[in-house]
Amino acid sequence: MKTIITIFYLLSTIVSMAQEKKLRARDLGIPFDGIPGKYNAITDVAGVEVGHTTLVEGSGKLEKGKGPVRTGVTAIFPAGKKYTPVFANWHMLNGNGDMTGTHWVTESGFLETPIMITNTSSVGTVRDAALKWMDEHKYYDTSQGLFWYSYPVVAETWDGVLNDINGFHVKPEHVWQAMEKASPGFVEEGAVGGGTGMICHGFKGGIGTSSRVIDKKLGGYIVGVLVQANYGSRSQLTIAGVPVGKELADTLNVKIFEPPSAQNNPDSRVYNELTEQGSIIVVVATDAPLLPHQLKRIAQRVSLGIGKCGGIGGNGSGDIFIAFSTANKTAFSRTKETTAIMFSNDQMGALFNATVQATEEAIINALVAGRTMKGINDNTVYGLPHEAVIKILKKYNRIK
Repeated sequence: MKTIITIFYLLSTIVSMAQEKKLRARDLGIPFDGIPGKYNAITDVAGVEVGHTTLVEGSGKLEKGKGPVRTGVTAIFPAGKKYTPVFANWHMLNGNGDMTGTHWVTESGFLETPIMITNTSSVGTVRDAALKWMDEHKYYDTSQGLFWYSYPVVAETWDGVLNDINGFHVKPEHVWQAMEKASPGFVEEGAVGGGTGMICHGFKGGIGTSSRVIDKKLGGYIVGVLVQANYGSRSQLTIAGVPVGKELADTLNVKIFEPPSAQNNPDSRVYNELTEQGSIIVVVATDAPLLPHQLKRIAQRVSLGIGKCGGIGGNGSGDIFIAFSTANKTAFSRTKETTAIMFSNDQMGALFNATVQATEEAIINALVAGRTMKGINDNTVYGLPHEAVIKILKKYNRIK
């Protein structure tokens, strides 16, 4: 009898875990081009680790400094928790946003720190805390007899519709937690980490990830993407080439977004269908041996993936992307000449395609994982209605 009870308990636990696991776009049957890696995540690139700290506290009326809180921090280590500079570069589609540390990335061609993502008002806190973590954990190399310095890379999107953003609830310990929890393998999506309070195309957005494996004849390299999606209007939303946003606008009983009023929330930037206020941060990782100028070209292609989902890089949007390569592990040195392997420019098309495909799917994964959330002043952002989306895709013969 005891054995039967134990088996029943285990089965119940497995079912419960399966129910708690967030759906991904492919679980709904949404079709995508390209071949994903094992986890269909940025962590399919060996060495990459991701960690989140999610802060959800309080409800009701906004009281600055008290909440409600709907925010967090996401940490991405390019090559694990050890000092391993990697070739990198970045690109900006629209600049109403921030990513610290990019001047030296451009100048040196290397990314020497983890990449952190949070909300707009917490960039300074996250930068300083990440710097202290690196100092105390000796995340640097002074073996060449040189002093140590660092310019942490910290990016942001604005979560002030749902979060007490100027209450400064992200603390140094939350940054450390995200960094310590960073790991390879499965990456949690949706309202987690820096993406906790984010909105994408009028629905609950947040963190999403995906990957692509290119043809073995070209090296079988992997491109992995992670997004913090907080951009776009509902009418622009396109999924698998279908104008889902426009179709949903004509669908009865589909709740989209209940905006705050100027009267009860004068300090909030009101979500506006026309001005498209919001942002998206995209991190691209690859194990293909790319040099910094080639990684600039990869980062530029992120814009096309966003465009496939309906994004236009609106005036109020901060669309900033960074790409790095984990190859050429011995290329960095402060004191001597080194050599590096370079992928053929004539074969870059395969990596461009992989970047566009993975970016598109990562955004849709963020939307599919998003669940209805109520934040400050009971502002409510609804999750993407899965059944309605499936019905629309069937109408356009994208799902059978």
